[in-house]
Amino acid sequence: MRGTSVYAERVLAGTGERGGRGGAGQKARAIRGLGGLALLAGVLVALLLLPTLCTVGVGARDTSTWFQSEPADLDTSGVPLRSKILAADGSTIATFYYQNRIDVPLSKIAPVVRRAVLAIEDSRFYEHGALDSKGTLRALASNLGSGEVTQGGSGITQQYVKNLLLTQAESREQAQAAKEISAARKVRELRYAVALEKRFSKDEIFRRYLNIAYYGDGAYGIEAAARHYYDKPASRLNLNEAATLAGVIRYPYAYDPTRYPGRAKERRNVVLQRMAELGWIDRRTADLTAAQDLHLDLHDTPNGCVTSKAPFFCDYVQREILTNPVFGATPKARERLLKRGGLTIHTTLDWQTQKAAQRAVDSHVPRKNSARKAAAEALVQPGTGEIKGMVVDRKLGSDKVRGKTWINFAADASHGSSIGMQAGSTFKAFTLAAALEEDMPFGTRLMAPRRFVPTGYRNCKGERVGDPSSSLRNSADGEGGRTFSLTTGTQHSVNTFFLALQREVGLCDTVKMAERLGMRQAGGEPMQQFASFTLGFNTVSPLRLAAAYAAFGARGEYCSPIAIKRITDAAGKPVKVPGAGCKQVMDKGVADAVNHVLRGVLTKGTARGMGIGRPAAGKTGTVDNFSAAWFAGYTPDLAAAVWVGDPRGGYRYPMTSLCMDGTCYGSVFGATIPAPIWQDSMAGALAGRDATSFHRPPSHYFSKGSGEDKVKIPDVRGMKLRAAVARLRAAGFRVSVGRPVASERYEKGTVAEMEPGPGSAEPGDSITLRVSKGKKKLPGLPFPEPPRFPGLPD
Repeated sequence: MRGTSVYAERVLAGTGERGGRGGAGQKARAIRGLGGLALLAGVLVALLLLPTLCTVGVGARDTSTWFQSEPADLDTSGVPLRSKILAADGSTIATFYYQNRIDVPLSKIAPVVRRAVLAIEDSRFYEHGALDSKGTLRALASNLGSGEVTQGGSGITQQYVKNLLLTQAESREQAQAAKEISAARKVRELRYAVALEKRFSKDEIFRRYLNIAYYGDGAYGIEAAARHYYDKPASRLNLNEAATLAGVIRYPYAYDPTRYPGRAKERRNVVLQRMAELGWIDRRTADLTAAQDLHLDLHDTPNGCVTSKAPFFCDYVQREILTNPVFGATPKARERLLKRGGLTIHTTLDWQTQKAAQRAVDSHVPRKNSARKAAAEALVQPGTGEIKGMVVDRKLGSDKVRGKTWINFAADASHGSSIGMQAGSTFKAFTLAAALEEDMPFGTRLMAPRRFVPTGYRNCKGERVGDPSSSLRNSADGEGGRTFSLTTGTQHSVNTFFLALQREVGLCDTVKMAERLGMRQAGGEPMQQFASFTLGFNTVSPLRLAAAYAAFGARGEYCSPIAIKRITDAAGKPVKVPGAGCKQVMDKGVADAVNHVLRGVLTKGTARGMGIGRPAAGKTGTVDNFSAAWFAGYTPDLAAAVWVGDPRGGYRYPMTSLCMDGTCYGSVFGATIPAPIWQDSMAGALAGRDATSFHRPPSHYFSKGSGEDKVKIPDVRGMKLRAAVARLRAAGFRVSVGRPVASERYEKGTVAEMEPGPGSAEPGDSITLRVSKGKKKLPGLPFPEPPRFPGLPD
């Protein structure tokens, strides 16, 4: 980083290896150090000149050959570059770095910057080789004459080597070796410099030097320094700014403009005068610029996710890279890639979706709410698995501070430290899907007792599960004591109905359906298999649940949730990333049937009134004892799952008589808080975007009717056809029109017949209407003219 030796700097600073700050001792040590430098300089110059001498011995020639040969361990890679995470629109979500550095080509560094650095560090750089023998000897003569270090002797190539070795150090021992005060280190540096002068052009060496040098206050490389001190790229720096940064390089701590502006200004002026001496700027320009203030415009680059506008999504991406072997064989290798690799990480985050979800969560469960409840939501695109949003009603940070948490409640333990939460009745959708896969019609009816004895279940190992001595009952969302169909049992979320349905289709079939849809416990373990599986006792994450429901919206195609679309390294080359692995896990018709039933939850069931103005489906979930509440819902374009609960423990702090920030809810169901969060976030996320419709399920699912409870059929006879059709459709029926019929009773153009006629039927049934074409015409007969009677009116 500097033009003088570390040893001489320590002597001048009074921090030499053997103690004190006294003037006489300091002067003596300086002279001894400079004498050593003179001897070393002579050796280095001799090594460079040896190949040109003909009278040297064999040993000297061998030494020179070794010195001039390229070192086997010379590696110019590994310079730490900062990585950045980008949203889908290319905006920055966060940056990660070990050293805040951005590598740029020489063409993106203003010419005035290049001149300023050359002037103060190595004005003859383009004229000499690895060692500027004239400059080195001149500097030594000046230093020995004054007894102080007044001029530097190391050229830019040597300084680059020193910075490179120090930057590549990954341990204290390596760093110490790069900074040790010894002739061996200096010889090693010069040998590397000789090799680099052969390997790279002068421009390339200079570019690398500008990008590796430290400019103080956490800014490494000229581009990061320009953005940090002046909030602009290096290509736009002016003379004042260029001279200031060039002056910092030799002593970045002593000339730090943020800590020592006076020193930085003096040093800047030295650079300006040196540029004038060289004729690279005129004296008047130098003087005018020297009279200016530094004009700093500081801009800090955050490191990590804490200050990100999407902190938990950012944290998810970070953990994906740090935990997935795709990005490196060891945790250390993966961390090195993220914090030193200069990656550009393109993600799936959609800001419209993210912001809508954050607003919804914060609105219904404020960050520092009086009840200390929490909420989390994950939003996934059907058919791609892309995570479009991920929010928690907290800031990312220490749990010791109210309103903050390090735990990402929206994700699995591997991506957020969460052990998951019981999912409640949202798991009933998997039992429904298993039943429909076995071609059970919507009208299939089962008795739902008020209490259910869990017998007759076997897990996937064939083992009996269930406890005949206990019973499960309808609670939270449910009701019972009568028969329900697949349709109405789902709409009303009847616990005992689903326990009976699960026994009918088989516990293992239900579990396998959930597994095909990507479900597993948040801790990574397989789901436990007991009779109450359909009631959602397994602990899962909102992200997994959202991805499973997204498969329904994608007509049975499941995609593993992904946050990273592609990554390029510092050279612009692609880095392998894990894919979504999309695959068809159920027939499209089965998924269409699931969608048909779950749509009714939003119109007639436990979440009625929670529609979003476009085709949508979903399922509420209320966990036992009101320890948590969920809602999972979707359209063909977006799926989301919302959890609301207490981070301190749901059973210990249930939501039975919840009052939060002045609003009292009583017992909290899935439709009480989670469904409104889902409604608001989905409406905001999809605003201005075209709606996609679900597909009608195959006809065989209607073989026993729609499964809806029967309702009265309006009598539309005598009404105009258009009005009659509108009336029946409003009542939930489908309408077809048959051939017109003659009618003595109903006027031409009005409905004369309807089939079935007035009575009751299931909503969704088809009603056939026939329009009157008027009275029947009698065939013409030869009747005589009727007689006329005088005195009577005609």
